[in-house]
Amino acid sequence: MTPSELLGRWLADRLPPESAAWLETVAGRVRSAAGDRDLYLAIGEVSRRVGREPLALTAAELRAADQSRPGWDPRDWTRDQAARVRLLLAGTTDGDVLSRRLDTLCSAADVGELVAFYRGLPLYRDPGSHVLRAAEGVRSNMRLVFEAVAHRNPYPAEQFAETAWNQMVLKALFVGTRLDLIAGLDGRANPALARMLRDYAHERWAASRPVSPELWRCVGPFAAGAALDDFRRLFERGSDAERKAAALALAGAKDEDARRLLESHAELAAAARAGRLEWELLATAGG
Repeated sequence: MTPSELLGRWLADRLPPESAAWLETVAGRVRSAAGDRDLYLAIGEVSRRVGREPLALTAAELRAADQSRPGWDPRDWTRDQAARVRLLLAGTTDGDVLSRRLDTLCSAADVGELVAFYRGLPLYRDPGSHVLRAAEGVRSNMRLVFEAVAHRNPYPAEQFAETAWNQMVLKALFVGTRLDLIAGLDGRANPALARMLRDYAHERWAASRPVSPELWRCVGPFAAGAALDDFRRLFERGSDAERKAAALALAGAKDEDARRLLESHAELAAAARAGRLEWELLATAGG
């Protein structure tokens, strides 16, 4: 099934009959309309008509989402978000038209509507045409909007250039949100990002401020030379979470000196090799 069809099925299974009937009626109207008015009016009625309860998808439904669109993870979606994206997808198969409508909707949207539109990014046609829209979401000073782009969303990893990707990861640390929920984080790790994150950590240390243990996840694969001094500091002076993060990060290092440094902390090295250390568990740990 297509993502649009899945959204329709999930909503039909969860909504009261009158709400489900309304949604399918307006989806058909939007699909056949020549202009934009019906879509915009329907989008404005969604919260009142379908509610804001969590969609609460089952494990089987989440698997269906990933099969329909690889990387799509709507586990945090709400009913109104699903309905808004459903209507937007129903409105057109033309990527340019969808992009224009998305820009219009976002220009007048409240926070809840913005979250829906940005969570829908991986489902829109002509994905390359929405990069500027996604970048606008990343620049938002509203954390919920930023997270709608950054968290459980395959779009940035697939479409962002390296500079934009690196800035998104750095901003996630800056606003205090989790890195482990960024889809494709390990696959997009790069030396420039590692340098940026080390500089950021040094600034935080100089100001006697904590550093998220997650930061080192994107540094470890490129740890070598002077970067190893940072990991020595973590092992010698860091919190328990930071020491575990250092070991987990260095487990993916290619440099021989980095590997020797990890092996010099045998208990942590063994825990990392055995899979007893996980980034998800460190994501909410203190620095």
